Amino acid sequence: MPNHTAYQTDQQLCTHNSDMTKNVGGIGNLSSPRAATCYDQEDIWPLPHREHLIDATRMSDGKLVYIKRVRTGDTESQIASMLSSEPLSTEPRNHCVPILNMFQDNDDAAISYMVMPFLRLIDRPPMETGEEFVDFANQVLEGLVFLREHGVAHRDCEYKNTMMDASAMYPKAFIPSRRYVFLYYYVDFGLSTYFPPDAESRVVVGVVGRDQEVPELSEDVPYDPFKVDVFIIGNMLRNEFQKKYLNFNFLTPLVKSMTQPDPASRPSAQQALAQWQSIRDSLTFWTRRWRLKPRTDPLLTEVVCDAYSLMVTASDVGRQLLGGHQGVWH
Repeated sequence: MPNHTAYQTDQQLCTHNSDMTKNVGGIGNLSSPRAATCYDQEDIWPLPHREHLIDATRMSDGKLVYIKRVRTGDTESQIASMLSSEPLSTEPRNHCVPILNMFQDNDDAAISYMVMPFLRLIDRPPMETGEEFVDFANQVLEGLVFLREHGVAHRDCEYKNTMMDASAMYPKAFIPSRRYVFLYYYVDFGLSTYFPPDAESRVVVGVVGRDQEVPELSEDVPYDPFKVDVFIIGNMLRNEFQKKYLNFNFLTPLVKSMTQPDPASRPSAQQALAQWQSIRDSLTFWTRRWRLKPRTDPLLTEVVCDAYSLMVTASDVGRQLLGGHQGVWH
């Protein structure tokens, strides 16, 4: 992560109007000299409704970024910085949001700002094919194992905190392309817990979190936060994919095991990844290339969906061989 001197000379923050120096979007005071020359405030991108976030453009290269207000030295910034620093930042299984920079408020030393890539919710734009879901599941479950191995329990890794970098979709400015691999990141470590390697206990208490379906949450009875993460990811797979799209029956065994009411009956992160890899390797060529079809489509039912997907995919293959439509190929 760049040090303070490097930030002053290479990265600066510039605003469109004086309101930003007060409290635009609740992010706080950005009127300091070192917050006046590297990022240009954006006002056209829809953000998740979080008053401590604002989007900006990095003026050195035009890259869209998020700037998040945090408490200086708090648990969130410490964990995020640790996961984004060497040697962890170069590990292929690290799917935690990179921290591009961090700077302290010039007027209030208790406030700092984290700069991150501009990310989107995982369904904006929606996935189109089975292969895109495979990429998503690979990254999310690998990332869960990575967090567990490095002693970090996220504790809130649900839909809105598992986000996507879709910048690869626009390799030529405004011309979209479907030939890409999205990057998915765990974000928001505000509820996370870090356990050092010599920690004698790895249990927590608390009921705060977006997913209130986790059965063991308690203010009094300690529980394993790593098994909570497994449940939350399994529940997200169920709610965001099985319940929304046809043809996701292959996920049933994984979702069922990851969302067992008894934490002791759930797999570890590593076991969940191994179970997913076994399922993934059994998927047919056609299944990985099928077009995702929402369950809300009135013309389709689960009974006819397999035949529909095969028909659509075969048609796409034919056009591909003839040099035509290439929408399902990566």
